[in-house]
Amino acid sequence: MAPHVVRIGGLVDATLPAIAAYTRAASEAAQKLRMSLRLAEFRTAGEIEPAFRRMAAQEAQAVYVFGSPLSNRYRQEIVQLAAKHRRPDVYVFRKGPETGGLLSYGVSIADLYRRSAFYVNRILKGAKPADLPVEQPTKFELVINLKTAKALGLSIRQSLLLRADQVIE
Repeated sequence: MAPHVVRIGGLVDATLPAIAAYTRAASEAAQKLRMSLRLAEFRTAGEIEPAFRRMAAQEAQAVYVFGSPLSNRYRQEIVQLAAKHRRPDVYVFRKGPETGGLLSYGVSIADLYRRSAFYVNRILKGAKPADLPVEQPTKFELVINLKTAKALGLSIRQSLLLRADQVIE
């Protein structure tokens, strides 16, 4: 979608307890792709715009929004700032592009809810939670917002659009 991008700004909710592990994994992935990840933390809504300014000063060409309750809560503000700064924005959950962000790729929350019903059923029938197997997510979804892509001057290959679970026009 944006082959010129080599510097990614990572918008990070600094209140997450496990954020160090997430950012370390993301930095390692970026290095493997010959990209750099420039992190900008926020803790409140008032810190989001300064975080975008820091990413711009660090010459980040796109924004990866680390998933968190706080980034979800301020999703509208984040989407608006990404548009204002003309940065492609990538989210973990589909609500990002549904709100106007560029794209998301991550686990299907609806599928996780469906799978949780299996566990509830087993527990209500007397199974001990500790005896139930731990499952990894198996359903991932790609959502692309074409309107946002056009506003950013990005053209998206047809092969990618065909792979998307949802294309927002």
